[in-house]
Amino acid sequence: MSQLTAPPTPAEPAEAESVLVADPRARARARRQKTLVRVLQLTVFVVFVGGWELLSQLKVLDPFFFGQPSRIAVQMWDWMKTGTEAGSIWVQVGVTMEEALLGFAIGVVAGIVCGIALGRIPMLSKVFGPYIKIMNSIPRIVLGSIFIVWLGLGLSSKVALAIVLVFFAVFFNAYQGTREVDRNLIANARILGASGRQVTTQVVLPSALTWIIASLHVSFAFARIGAIVGEFHGAQKALGLLIRKAQDTFNPNAVFAAMVIIAIVALVAEGLIALLERALLSWRPPQLSGTEL
Repeated sequence: MSQLTAPPTPAEPAEAESVLVADPRARARARRQKTLVRVLQLTVFVVFVGGWELLSQLKVLDPFFFGQPSRIAVQMWDWMKTGTEAGSIWVQVGVTMEEALLGFAIGVVAGIVCGIALGRIPMLSKVFGPYIKIMNSIPRIVLGSIFIVWLGLGLSSKVALAIVLVFFAVFFNAYQGTREVDRNLIANARILGASGRQVTTQVVLPSALTWIIASLHVSFAFARIGAIVGEFHGAQKALGLLIRKAQDTFNPNAVFAAMVIIAIVALVAEGLIALLERALLSWRPPQLSGTEL
């Protein structure tokens, strides 16, 4: 009885207090590390852009070929103030984003559906597997030309190329994620009376969700690439058209200005996808959620 009612040892309050102190210290250390990362990122940016500007001023880098950051900024300001030859810069950005978002949405849905279907049904995988590999091996630049011939210079040809690029990125991840699902989970679900559709929607899809979400970061980049490559082949408005015209007139500053705009759009999209990832995968341990790059 004396052992059961023994008073707590003196070390127990000290351990509890150390846990309470450690948490604020850990948060403070995390804040310092985050601040350090931001400072280093800003330093890298300043060194890179400043070095580029300095080397251009000193003619070490020929501005005719390599452009110049100050002139790139002037070009972007001119586009925002007076517009481009094809109209407002915001219209060009809007057209490219519309193409990319449509291609991204359709490609993601098609890739998930086909990936899970072929992953769940071996016969479909055996029949369509070779054809998917053949289609994936076709150079995208060739597909861009074909879509221009088939669908014209409008929105459809760019969306079609974006769909193709996104589809394969999502498909292979969804397919592999489906194949990697723990077979014991599927067996247990069937023992408990789950139907095939319930197994797919409540076991397979949640298990493969990590693979699918991981592919979205790359897929949206592919959607932008597909839209811009299609615009290179032919377009009336869009960022790809601005880049092609700048290339034809040997204007590297305009090319880089369009690239900066695309990079800004990419950063915003990455942030939104990261928020979606945290929302859908909130059940994972904190150290595994989100992306570091």
